[in-house]
Amino acid sequence: MTSLQIWTYVIVGVTFLIYIGVAIWARAGSTKEFYVAGGGVHPVVNGMATAADWMSAASFLSMAGLISFMGFDGSQYLMGWTGGYVLLALLLAPYLRKFGKFTVPDFIGDRYYSQTARIVAVICALFVSFTYVVGQMKGVGVAFSRFLDTSFETGVILGAGIVFFYAVLGGMKGITYTQVAQFCVLIFAFTVPAIFISLQMVNNPIPQIGMGGHLADGTALLDKINQVSIDLGFHEYTSGHKPRIDLFCVTAALMLGTAGLPHVIVRFFTVPKVKDARISAGYALLFIAILYTTAPAVAVFARTNLIETVDNADYASLPPWFKSWETTGLLAFNDKNGDGKIQYYNDTNASFVSQVADPRGWQGNELEIDHDIIVLANPEIANLPAWVIALVVAGGLAAALSTAAGLLLVISTSISHDLMRRWLMPHITEKQELRYARTAIAVAVVIAAYAGYNPPDYVAAIVAFAFGLAASSFFPAIILGIFDKRMNMQGAVSGMIVGISFTAIYIVYFKFGGGIGHPERYFMDISPEGIGTIGMLINLVVSLVVSRLTPAPPLHVQELVEEIRVPRGSKISGDNH
Repeated sequence: MTSLQIWTYVIVGVTFLIYIGVAIWARAGSTKEFYVAGGGVHPVVNGMATAADWMSAASFLSMAGLISFMGFDGSQYLMGWTGGYVLLALLLAPYLRKFGKFTVPDFIGDRYYSQTARIVAVICALFVSFTYVVGQMKGVGVAFSRFLDTSFETGVILGAGIVFFYAVLGGMKGITYTQVAQFCVLIFAFTVPAIFISLQMVNNPIPQIGMGGHLADGTALLDKINQVSIDLGFHEYTSGHKPRIDLFCVTAALMLGTAGLPHVIVRFFTVPKVKDARISAGYALLFIAILYTTAPAVAVFARTNLIETVDNADYASLPPWFKSWETTGLLAFNDKNGDGKIQYYNDTNASFVSQVADPRGWQGNELEIDHDIIVLANPEIANLPAWVIALVVAGGLAAALSTAAGLLLVISTSISHDLMRRWLMPHITEKQELRYARTAIAVAVVIAAYAGYNPPDYVAAIVAFAFGLAASSFFPAIILGIFDKRMNMQGAVSGMIVGISFTAIYIVYFKFGGGIGHPERYFMDISPEGIGTIGMLINLVVSLVVSRLTPAPPLHVQELVEEIRVPRGSKISGDNH
């Protein structure tokens, strides 16, 4: 067994023992502890847990990978997810916390005084959460496959088993404290290699500054990656080439989808007071910024090192990390011209192919690399110490597992609390409700693992679909529910149904149907990742029009809307808790 394998088993094993120990120590004994951790979590602790919940496999594994391969265009994920959290913290979290319900369907059901609204919200929550958790399962599979030197499919199965164990056992209370430990692991695992590589490449220990530094020969790092990208037929790294409207729509869909994500919103119900919800949101943003400001630097370092290592290299003399990743099936070399060397270039660039590739006898790009492996492979490519590489594997697992657990909890509460207790079986006992919640998690894990076997795209892209679905369904219903007294049940239900239906049909058509491989058919050049913005606008218009053509909400509902907007501590504020 190599030193890397030993370090990986030790570090991953220790972190998993910590997670499981915390889950057992903080296991839920009541429905309140299962759903909202008893409502007594300290704001700093909740900030860490929220950050871990928020920074999923998409943030840890996939975002830097996408930026690494997309360059400037990948910044849409960085801006959308960061801006979205600010939107959530300022516009929604405190008001939803003051409303005092466990779940988003709870808010929508009561705000829109209708079981129909509640059921539609439950369906939307399940739709969004299942899409999101598939992305996490892929991330778990990527990390586990490298950790155990096994296939990606086996990694998915193992990861699903781990998630099932501590999500079922601990509920929100167990998940909250487990996520604090996972936050510490994933932040340490993301920043330490970045510091090492920044020192190695530009002699600066701060990655965010090092990204703009100079190499040993005096060349600016960004100038070098720009030139190397052009030399291989790719677009200049620091310049965008996607349609501006698509960049805007993807960014907006990620921002607005953030504000409608059930598993993030529910975190603000775990603190004692409304004031604490605001404070914990601020802490979470601070903790999130650590990773999000580091990701672009990781992307630049990884892309530069990858190209220098593999471009025109002899396959037989490649370092061991290449063969290890080949075992997972997420990296492949296909020697199309039989020369034993890797020709890595953009073979979709017609002018580059005719002017450069064909005269050299190249038969097409010979390297297939899954963008989601770049963060895990980066320290290996840079030849960092074995313990650093092992730490990154542990961080990737922490990121994927923490969010997967939060999503599974949303799925379970949507079924056990919103469907069973609030509608189908209102007289069930607390013990029966917990049983239904845990059964729902078990079923969800199996379905998500199955879907994660054959994911439709990279982790961040799958997660972007979930954000688009959340934006097109929940965002208008929640924001209008807080700020528009005239918004009624008919408007909210109509908007949610139309918005999510339009978005889902568009995504399915271009990712699974007749639109596959036909971006020229996109509506106004808007990709499936960005269509949630249009779905949200359709939802908003339908909601406002229908609500104005139908009777106003009951007076007590209008008064409720006024009450949840009253600042804490004012003379007319009723409930400050």
